[in-house]
Parts: sequence; structure tokens; C-alpha cells
Amino acid sequence: MAVNLVNVEAVSKVYGTRALLDGVSLGVSEGDRIGVVGRNGDGKTTLIRMLAQLEEADTGRVTHVGGLRLGVLTQHDSLDPKATVRHEVIGDLADHEWAGNAKIRDVLTGLFGGLDLPGFESGLDTVIGPLSGGERRRIALAKILISDPDLIILDEPTNHLDVEGIAWLAAHLQARRSALVCVTHDRWFLDQVCTRMWDVQRGSVYEYEGGYSDYVFARAERERIAATEEAKRQNLMRKELAWLRRGAPARTSKPRYRIEAANELIADVPPPRDTSELMKFANARLGKTVFDLEDVTVQAGPKVLLKHLTWQLGPGDRIGLVGVNGAGKTSLLRALAEASRTDGEAQPAGGQIKVGKTVRLAYLSQDVTELPAELRVLEAVQQIRDRVDLGKGREMTAGQLCEQFGFGKEKQWTPVGDLSGGERRRLQLLRLLMDEPNVLFLDEPTNDLDIETLTQLEDLLDGWPGSMVVISHDRFFIERTTDRVWALLGDAALRMLPRGIDEYLERRKRMIEEAAPAPAQAAARPAGTASSADSRAAKKELQRIERQLNKISDRETSLHAQIADNATDFEKVAKLDAELRGLIGERDELEMRWLELAEEAQ
Repeated sequence: MAVNLVNVEAVSKVYGTRALLDGVSLGVSEGDRIGVVGRNGDGKTTLIRMLAQLEEADTGRVTHVGGLRLGVLTQHDSLDPKATVRHEVIGDLADHEWAGNAKIRDVLTGLFGGLDLPGFESGLDTVIGPLSGGERRRIALAKILISDPDLIILDEPTNHLDVEGIAWLAAHLQARRSALVCVTHDRWFLDQVCTRMWDVQRGSVYEYEGGYSDYVFARAERERIAATEEAKRQNLMRKELAWLRRGAPARTSKPRYRIEAANELIADVPPPRDTSELMKFANARLGKTVFDLEDVTVQAGPKVLLKHLTWQLGPGDRIGLVGVNGAGKTSLLRALAEASRTDGEAQPAGGQIKVGKTVRLAYLSQDVTELPAELRVLEAVQQIRDRVDLGKGREMTAGQLCEQFGFGKEKQWTPVGDLSGGERRRLQLLRLLMDEPNVLFLDEPTNDLDIETLTQLEDLLDGWPGSMVVISHDRFFIERTTDRVWALLGDAALRMLPRGIDEYLERRKRMIEEAAPAPAQAAARPAGTASSADSRAAKKELQRIERQLNKISDRETSLHAQIADNATDFEKVAKLDAELRGLIGERDELEMRWLELAEEAQ
């Protein structure tokens, strides 16, 4: 029988006049893997701080089993700024001791990219004080994982980790025997790691069996029976249910918690996006040209990030952009944005970027634009305009869009200076959408947003007709809102990945493994030999195939639309269907050839 590690008995906590927790009773046992979700400000962090006995309850009590070894990652670390990374993470172990420990090697490689900590000026001997907040959080996380706690409590552990780091952390936590309680808005991570969920809502905590997908099913069923939630939230929940059932290929494992009534909820729910309809509307708004890149080179200072890039962002394209940190994702978007602002006059270091004449770009950067602190939320939105056309006959007032982004009627009159970081991020995105753009660049849009707000944003983007490029470490968000994934693998090239983020992780793993015996390879294969020429030829053909695949994708979309428009003309539908099947066969052959060439290009 599993030992109960932590008991929470009738705990209440009040801040000002608001009860964050009201008579909550919970328990954490050996082997539990618990994900904590809820809206920002509803008490998730307060709850886990009480679990860790870092904060006292107003009433009730929290007890730990005797001798409990606890590892806690909070929003603010307690690292000694004068100490080195070695001192905080490795302690007094000699080099031969920690280097011979598989767990320590795994953690250092997984979180920092190598035992010598590439990216840190002095490796393990780097002093902590001058480091960034993200680097300090990774050090604090490494310190916890290298120790051997009975219970690990993590508050937003995926912040400042890239897609690879998040995938590594999920696999690492799955393999550990420690109990886990984790607050995160990363839904893919919750699905991979957690077997139970706690949903913090208005002072109460609701418990569910299973990971995030199971929680969505179960919560929708509970709310269907109770009928306590307003209609718009119920509809959003049904839409996400449909996505989880029919959506991304990465989500193939069968839920452990299946409820037939929940399945009935989505029987009549259409796919999240009507791709053909959106493509038609995007073509009407944008014309044939959005961004065309020809032989483009992108630099950051003296460093060449991309070279000889020929690529096209077309009308209605919804692209997810992933890659290693520093590979040039943000720099590429900045180059496109600069060309857009100057009507194509500002060009990159090499090549040419052609911008469509009708392009109206909105760019959500990672920097939160500062607004006058005394300005109210609604006023900040109305500064842009009072109403917005969302396409397909949908129109919203500034107040209605504020509500959809979590700013209720009272919150709309809150001064901007009183908003949290996440709320300012939401306001920044809201102001961009109010300007009625037809092209969206979103650079880490999920930062500081809770799951409920992310769901609302995804719903809004489902019906948004235009071209979109999303950079995000949130795998769920990329899979949910985009149709194709492109990657920067650190070799100055941009590649399409037919199998999405799974393929990206496989390719990155292979690259790291092949790079390990680099000295021996270098001796056996000097630069400038035939293999180098073969690699260049493969890369050139890869770009040609990617352009063909883009054209095929556009033609497929057009054929689907024509089949729908001529549904009663069986002869015409048969011809269109035959052409469609031929295209699908051609696409499959090209994708297989693409995968072969990708191997050669590496």
C-alpha cells in the first residue's frame, strides 16, 4: 500500500477579501504524478507552496510524513549568487565521481546540452550571480533532479526550456520513482507525465484521474451533468474535446478514463477549422503573394543564421516554426517584419524578400509593449478601434473581445499598471487583433498564459482568416493552431517536417549522436571532399521538393473546395477525386524522397 506523503486537511487561505482556497482537503501518496491547472490568480501557486510548507494556511493544517525529502522549484530560486554552478549542482563531488554517475550526466546533458555546459562562459565554474533568470531556473531544476527527493514540487518547470528540453524533462520524470506535483500550462507535458489532475477553481480543488486529455473529457462530463458553466465556456470545452479525439497524430495513446457521455458531447462537433473556407477568404484578403524569399541570407551581427533560403509564405498558410535556441527563428520573423514595414525596401544581408501589396502584418514579439500605467484595459483596446471584423460574418466589439480574453466587465476598468505579466501579454495580443491584420507573427504567444486563456485564444485563431507563423515551445499550441511545421536545426537551413515535432525531436537526437564522435569523423572526411558536394546538392533538391509540396498542398485545398461546391455533379466530382488521389500519391512519393535527402544533407 502506498504511503501518504502529504496530507492537506480543511485548508483555507484568504488574500484581502478573496478566498483563494476554501476548506480544501487533499493528499499526495508515493508514486502520485499530479498536474495542477486553473486560471491565473485562482490559487495554484498558493496551493503548492502550502504543500511544501513554504506558506501557512489561515485555517486547517498540512502535515508531512516523517523524514520526507522534498525538492521544490518555485518561481524565484534561492541559489547563492556568489556560488558557482558546480557548487550548487554537483556539490563536493570530485570530477571522476560525478562524471561516473549516469543520473548526473543525464541531467546535465538534458538541461544544458552537454557536460561542459555549452552556453555558460566558464562551464561548471560559472558564477551564478550575473546569469539570466532562465539560466538560474535551469540550475535550480538540475539541483533538484540530481538530488533524490521523495516528492518533487515544480512550479512552471517548462518555462525557459525549448521543445527538446521539455521532451527530455518529461521522459526523465516518467522514469523517476519520486512522487510529483506540477503546475504548468504546457498541456503536452501534462499528458506525458501526469496520472492525476487537480483543477483549482474559485476556492475549491476538483480531482480527476488521468492526464490532461482525460481531465478535459471528465470535466466536460461533470459540467454537462451539473450544468453550472455558461454556454460559451461549455462550447469551448466541446471544441477542445473534439480536437483531442480527432486531432494531432502525437496524441495516439488511448485515454485511461473514457466516458461514453463525454463522447456523445462531440458527436456533432465539426473539425476546429474549415480549412477550405479559410483559404478562400485568405486569398480574397491577401491575393497570391504574401512573403516570397529568394536566396535570402539572415544575419545577427556577424553570425550567419540562414543562408541561400528560398521559401514562400502563401495566403492562408498556418506555419509552426521550431528550432534550437539561437538558430534564427526570431531573426527570420524580424527580417520579414522589417521588409513589410518598408514595403519591401529593407532587405536582408543577402537575397530578396518580396512582400504582397495587401499585407497587413501584426507581430507579437517576446517583449511586452509598455502602455501608460493609468490607461484602463478597455481604453487601451479602444485606442486601436471599437469593433473588429473576424471574418466569415463575425464581428466583435472591443468589450466582447476583452471578455473572450479573460477581461470581465470589472477587469476592463483596471489600470494597465495593475495588471500581471500574463494579463499584459493578453492585452498586447488583443490590441494586435483589434487592428484587423491579415498576417500574424506570434513569437512565444503562450508565455504567462493559463490553460483556459490558451483555449480561448486557440478558439479565436480557429476562425481567423489569414497567414500565420507561430514560434512556440508549447507543443500542444503548435499542433492545435498550425497546419505545417518547419524547423531550423542550426545548420543555416529551413526545412519542412512532414511528421511535425516528433520528426524534429528525432532529427535533433540523431544530429547530437552523430556529432559526438566528431573528431574521428573529421579526420576521416576532410572538408571539401565529394561528401560535402553531395550534401550541398541534397540541400538544393530538398528546397525544390519543399516548393513542390507547397504547390501540391495548395492544389489539394482547391480540389477539396471544388468537390464541396459540385457535390451534386457526380461526373465532375469523380474527375476531381481522381486528380486528388493522384496528388496524394505524388505527395507521398515526394515526402519519402524528402526524408531520404534529409539524411544525405546531414
